[in-house]
Amino acid sequence: MKILRFLLQKEFRQIFRDKIILVMMFMMPTVQLIILPLAMDLEVKNINLSIVDHDHSNYSQQLISKIGSSGYFKIVSMEASFTDALNYVEKNEADVVLEIPAGFERNLVREGKQEIGLSVDAIEGTKASLGGSYLNAIIADFNADLEINRQDVDTSNGIINVTFSTWFNPLAEFKYYLVPGILVLLLTMIGGFLSSLNIVREKEAGTIEQINVSPIKKWQFILGKLIPFWIMGIVVFTLGLIVCWLFYGIVSEGNYLLLYLFAAFYLIAILGFGLLISTFSDNQIQAMFLAFFFMMIFTLMGGLFTSVESMPDWARGISNLMPITHFIRVVRMIMLKGSEFADVQLEFVYIIGFGIVLNGWAIWNYRKTA
Repeated sequence: MKILRFLLQKEFRQIFRDKIILVMMFMMPTVQLIILPLAMDLEVKNINLSIVDHDHSNYSQQLISKIGSSGYFKIVSMEASFTDALNYVEKNEADVVLEIPAGFERNLVREGKQEIGLSVDAIEGTKASLGGSYLNAIIADFNADLEINRQDVDTSNGIINVTFSTWFNPLAEFKYYLVPGILVLLLTMIGGFLSSLNIVREKEAGTIEQINVSPIKKWQFILGKLIPFWIMGIVVFTLGLIVCWLFYGIVSEGNYLLLYLFAAFYLIAILGFGLLISTFSDNQIQAMFLAFFFMMIFTLMGGLFTSVESMPDWARGISNLMPITHFIRVVRMIMLKGSEFADVQLEFVYIIGFGIVLNGWAIWNYRKTA
């Protein structure tokens, strides 16, 4: 244990001597956690709309006014023809074209129906899909509010009234969904990147030979590399929770001790992953590229932006083989739902399993040769 203590002293001195590492570990994730959720709002707003009104009636003006006041659409032009409106789409100045035909009000009053044209620019699929859905919902609401469609309803046969409530995120704000996931992602990136460069730095500095000829065992060497960054990771996680509270008003509905329990074991797993990359790499460039490759997969398939359940079977299988998937799920469940250990105990088993496998692999793969 004396050898391990000396190794830990060496690692801490090396960390605190390198000011860049301290900035990367504390300042970068804090600033990113403040800025990124503000920019990563998944709600589609400010959809540019070009309108072609051939009717110029009272009803058509009411519809246009209702669309403009919805808060989702920005009316960029009122054109005389569909061709003129389509030019705005081709110039990327409009996302949706709404064409109101002549006789719009007359046909609604006399015949009780009227078709209108809706053309959506589908280059940006999500914006097109949601924009079209929003506009359809506004038009349906406008149609229901028309005086000609308001009829006394016979309640003698019974009516089903549906009431619903939104749990765990009553205002359906994306920040409550995104911020815990971004915190996990930043913790993963800091832990994974820095630990992946650790052993490689010893190789490039030439100090690895001195360590290899010392009586230190392989597990002691890996443990000495892991513990300092584990402590730093807990500090970063604490700073992240403080940022969640100060800037977004997000406090955990569940037990903070349970959060820290999962964070502690998750850091062991992700630091073991970084150290494993470091044992395979001969220089820092190799380690950075390997870590970047896996971090991109973690980011896109870890459940931060896309629900794991909506992925294809093969992608869902890969996602469940990544520790970040389980930790994102746990943090959201504890912070937003107030879940207890019984609700997330399977995820705990997964994270412990990842920690054992990744650190065991790193110890086995590290070659202690003179």
